[in-house]
Amino acid sequence: MGMITLNSSSNTEVTVLSNYFIDQYMPEANGEFVKVYIYLVRMLSNAPVSFSLEKMADRLLCTERDIIRALKYWSKQELISLDYDNSRNLCGISILPLQTVPSDSPVHSVSCQAADQEPGPKTDQKVNTAPESFYKTPVPETEAMTPDRIKELKQNEEIVQLLYIAEQYLGKTLTATEMQKLLFFYDKLKLSADLIEYLIEYCVSRNHKSIRYIETVALAWAEAGITTVQMAKDANSRFGKDYFTILKALGINNRNPVDSEVVLMDKWLKDYGFSLDIIQEACSRTIMQTGQASFQYTDKILTGWKKKNVRSSDDIKVLDAQHRKRKLTRETARPAQSSAPNRFNNFQQREYNFDEYEKRLLNQ
Repeated sequence: MGMITLNSSSNTEVTVLSNYFIDQYMPEANGEFVKVYIYLVRMLSNAPVSFSLEKMADRLLCTERDIIRALKYWSKQELISLDYDNSRNLCGISILPLQTVPSDSPVHSVSCQAADQEPGPKTDQKVNTAPESFYKTPVPETEAMTPDRIKELKQNEEIVQLLYIAEQYLGKTLTATEMQKLLFFYDKLKLSADLIEYLIEYCVSRNHKSIRYIETVALAWAEAGITTVQMAKDANSRFGKDYFTILKALGINNRNPVDSEVVLMDKWLKDYGFSLDIIQEACSRTIMQTGQASFQYTDKILTGWKKKNVRSSDDIKVLDAQHRKRKLTRETARPAQSSAPNRFNNFQQREYNFDEYEKRLLNQ
């Protein structure tokens, strides 16, 4: 994703958030979505500034997919407008006026372009619906459920049992938000009660009890088309095998990965979408450069490859060839160092006839 430049006519240290937004939009919105909207408003108060969705995700401690999901939600609510270039890449975000704001109020815009590219042609029409490539498999929004539907679901015996089991796994009484999330998994994501029960068991077994983490896994399963417990187990088993393959590539044997290592491997496999051969190549280079297993060093290599759009081993070979070419060019351009005279040899050398001197000494 390219860099995003925000422009605004205002320049203040205060971020103003409309009361109308707080009263009408914030109560029904996902907390992560609210964070994204407020962050956009905050950045516009200090415009112009350039940033990428990747940097925004790092700043808000979430994933790019979370940012994209939030942008789609606010676009649907008609609070922002998403613009795309001719290649259907996101090139602009505009924060639209709220209903209570006069129609002639300025629209704050976000223009998106890669740092090393010329601006692309502007489109005359603003598009509020993301293209298919914006996200792999769209999933419903959590806010689509009505209070009547929630009340109806709570009367379902299967749901009652599910909520009870969830409280046992989590070791506490469910909050209203947590309960609504579980109902969303069942009603909108179409996950069965058995699958949701396994979902909670799976997350808790990995020491993750937050509903935010559970929701992230649920959305990932929905996007991957996982609809049964067996499918979820097969997917988890597949990633489990990948974990041990990566550990072996780093020279680690006879132990399970720790949580911090799992987080990084999940990023490489799921967020970055790298194949095992690419990750193994990064592990091999880590060992060659550091002489030891270093997840942090491997992560730097793979993050660099991700930024350069590496998708295959051939892409890595191209980058290596470019690196060698740049190195050779630098070495060729470096002037040859001439041996400058110093004060010890910067004088006329004398010539001596040592045989003649020897004869003179013998005749004395």
